[in-house]
Amino acid sequence: MKSVYLQDYLKRNWLVIGIISCIVLARAFPSIGAKGGSLKPEYSVKYGAVAVIFLISGLSLQTDSIFDTFHQYRLHIFVQCFTFLFIPIYTSLLVSIFENILPVDLWILKGLLIVACMPPPVSSAVILTKAARGNEVAAIFNSVLGSFLGIIITPLLLLLVLNVSTNVPLFSTIFQLSGTVLLPLVIGQFIKKSVAYFKRVHPALSNISQCALLLIIYCTFCDAFVMPDIGLRTVDIFMTVILVLIEKLSLLAISFMSTKYFHCFTNDDIVAILFCSTHKSLTLGIPILRIMFSGFQYAGRIMLPLLVYHPVQIILGGFFVSSLKDWVHSDRRKRRPFV
Repeated sequence: MKSVYLQDYLKRNWLVIGIISCIVLARAFPSIGAKGGSLKPEYSVKYGAVAVIFLISGLSLQTDSIFDTFHQYRLHIFVQCFTFLFIPIYTSLLVSIFENILPVDLWILKGLLIVACMPPPVSSAVILTKAARGNEVAAIFNSVLGSFLGIIITPLLLLLVLNVSTNVPLFSTIFQLSGTVLLPLVIGQFIKKSVAYFKRVHPALSNISQCALLLIIYCTFCDAFVMPDIGLRTVDIFMTVILVLIEKLSLLAISFMSTKYFHCFTNDDIVAILFCSTHKSLTLGIPILRIMFSGFQYAGRIMLPLLVYHPVQIILGGFFVSSLKDWVHSDRRKRRPFV
């Protein structure tokens, strides 16, 4: 009986277990997945893993649902406004509170403000939404839209919040997003229409996507563990983790309560909103910070909140996936018409 329960638990929570295992392996063997390492993440992750995720999304999505998502303007407006308007304002209020009551380094607090200005990522929010059986099409649409908007809005927000301007490589970023997101998505849809084998959704495809996400997580942590000593005290790292957890959990709670208040979203819509509206991109964030603070004395402290926020959002998402999946399933059963 215990073995059956254990198997069921492992099956339902294998993504969380995989995330934790990736962190442990990254700590033990950081050079393998770090930039320039054996896995060559600057190519295998940046172009390979992300492209695989969206190729599989293209193979899985129903074409009708792609067109239907254009009519979900309330969902899209909510996600983008929450991402680029509410989170920067909310974080500014949090930072003003933290600096008065907690012994936190000023530059770490500025790093929190920088995180708030970042766009959503193009991979983790989609995979977690898909794993929880949420509205995957809406997650893809808003992740891609947010990434493109972030090319313009993020520098403006940084100028407004920190009074610091930066130049984002516009054309190279658009080219990368098109090549790793849009093109694989279109190819996946083309294959789905042309090859009979892919006309129905295969469960194994979702597992492949989640394995690609685990590769991204492993390489991200490898990069973090091989970073040179940047002069941070243990208390700085500890306080950053605490602050990021407070911010992330409160944003999830606010996003969830807000969607329930509007009464116009289904449970699978809310899952997509939760992940898309509260996730922040490390892929775009780190290059921006390197441009802004190259050679700056406190660059490590400013980057720390983003380096912490990225794995925290994935780990928390992984813990919530199983419960959200049950929640979405129960809602769909209630909405299913009686025959």
